[in-house]
Amino acid sequence: MLLEYDIIVVGSGHAGCEAATAGAKMGSKVLVITMNLNTIGQMSCNPAMGGIAKGQIVREIDALGGFSGIVADQSAIQFRMLNTSKGPAMWSPRTQNDRRLFSECWKLALETLPNLDFWQDMVTALFIRDGMVMGVKTALGIEVRSRAVILTNGTFLNGLIHIGEKKMAGGRAADRASTGIAEQLQILGFETGRMKTGTSPRVDGRTLHYHKMEEQLGDALPGSFSFLNSVPLTKQKSCFIAYTNSVMHEIIKENLARSPIYNGQIQTQGPRYCPCIEDKIHRFADKERHQIFVEPEGWNTIHVYLNGLSCSLPQDVQYKMLRSIVGFEDLKMLSPGYSIEYDYFLPTQLHYTLETQLVQNLYFAGQINGTTGYEEAACQGLMAAINAHRKINALSPVVLKRSDAYIGVLIDDLVSKGTEEPYRMFTSRAEFRLLLRQDNADLRLTGLGHSIGLAENERLQKVYKKKEDIALILNYLGKWKISSEDINPKLAAVGGSLIQETQTAYALFKRPEIDLNDLLVLDRQQANALAVYEQEVLEQVSIQIKYENYFLKEKDLVEKMERLEHYEIPADFDYTLLKSISAEALEKLHKKRPATLGQASRISGVSPADISILMVYLKG
Repeated sequence: MLLEYDIIVVGSGHAGCEAATAGAKMGSKVLVITMNLNTIGQMSCNPAMGGIAKGQIVREIDALGGFSGIVADQSAIQFRMLNTSKGPAMWSPRTQNDRRLFSECWKLALETLPNLDFWQDMVTALFIRDGMVMGVKTALGIEVRSRAVILTNGTFLNGLIHIGEKKMAGGRAADRASTGIAEQLQILGFETGRMKTGTSPRVDGRTLHYHKMEEQLGDALPGSFSFLNSVPLTKQKSCFIAYTNSVMHEIIKENLARSPIYNGQIQTQGPRYCPCIEDKIHRFADKERHQIFVEPEGWNTIHVYLNGLSCSLPQDVQYKMLRSIVGFEDLKMLSPGYSIEYDYFLPTQLHYTLETQLVQNLYFAGQINGTTGYEEAACQGLMAAINAHRKINALSPVVLKRSDAYIGVLIDDLVSKGTEEPYRMFTSRAEFRLLLRQDNADLRLTGLGHSIGLAENERLQKVYKKKEDIALILNYLGKWKISSEDINPKLAAVGGSLIQETQTAYALFKRPEIDLNDLLVLDRQQANALAVYEQEVLEQVSIQIKYENYFLKEKDLVEKMERLEHYEIPADFDYTLLKSISAEALEKLHKKRPATLGQASRISGVSPADISILMVYLKG
């Protein structure tokens, strides 16, 4: 049985789903090969999408024409905009999701794409000829030819699950590990490593005493991820917050020797910013308690996920420690938490397109590159498919810069710097985060998504209309004159400095103590004129006016960085000519061979002095 496709996507997690969607929507004939067709788009860890910085990524995926935002909206049971007490650069949308419905929505979305086929099997080998991937071979002995292959194996490559002293091969609870590919790639010269991640126990929600916990409600006016006509929630489910305590901490301390992390059974590096509970108790011994987010897994299920309690202790210890928590006294556990070790490939072996340097037309996306999180995986799948489709059709690559998107920051970090621990996105990683807000992802990226055949015409028309409305309102506020007699009483009431002469509404709106409603109450006619515009347009106007000076400063920094990005380095440049740079910089520049000075400047171990020397040689 010999089949032929344009793109083969190996795996159907978040990276695989976005890769399959993008490839098929752009016109490639795509085959998804996955070990279990019933777990497409499964949320292996907590049932939620978005959050700090991650929400920005989901909105960027959506703006480009991906599906993660739509699926998250369709399966949401709660919506919250995080960090609203801070500036707009920090606002991050997050949904709590129905785990089963999320997977069903992804499966349905994929099955509606005419260019997409599915096959349930394990890929055990790649066909490679003259340094180029030509297809795959499966455990059933089936050979499938293709022009490109995208590996999105997640935690399945030689996955090993740990629960206390017990360990078993697997890529996820109840799912077997994937073998063969990692070994083949190692023989070809790929550098691999091992990482660890984990998940929390699932418990029976009927046995919890919610009245003893803190209720966490969704937003009173819930928003959505997708810019494409998603309908906000009309009802929401509450989450709850519980806390660990000294009794629980003692139970954990007494059993640390039974934890695979502390008895030497696990040697690999886990997520720094999402440690397992035994690691939290050990590393932060001065903390009297830690938060536990009690998250329902859907509309109609008893399953509850305990976010913040990732754990690899034996299940009898897990049961004992859980019952020591206030509100959990009568708890019944449905499945224990566990840790999982898996193979990943050092992402410094990739081009910025996510194509591997050693094998042409072979792309890596997701946890195979050392990342953690649904959102980080999904955006890599999207970009890998975009570039695979474009390469096999002799089109120019699409590489997002750090000033374009959080997606660009993530890929640049991985390829330039690599990672020795599971990489997670934070707002602090983006130096231009004021420009890369969640609210303007469509303005930044939908034009690009449409130009490459991914974002629909409807999306582009909405962006055109949004830009037009913003421009009209800005012009309108610039012409609206407000007298000192009208505005000074409001300024005096909020402690602002009074004005001596008439000013425009635009100028007054720049003041932090004045919002649009303060101006609209002064003139009913003006209020009626602006009432026809959507809230997201008015919010965009407010942000653009109040942060205008900050935007100008950040754009100036972007332009300075762009100069380095446009300073090209010849592909055959002889780095041994640079006699004065450090040995580490020489080694890494020669190995990585960056295309521009900007890329070179972000390689770990290459100093600003090294860049200055390189620039002198390039000029000379």
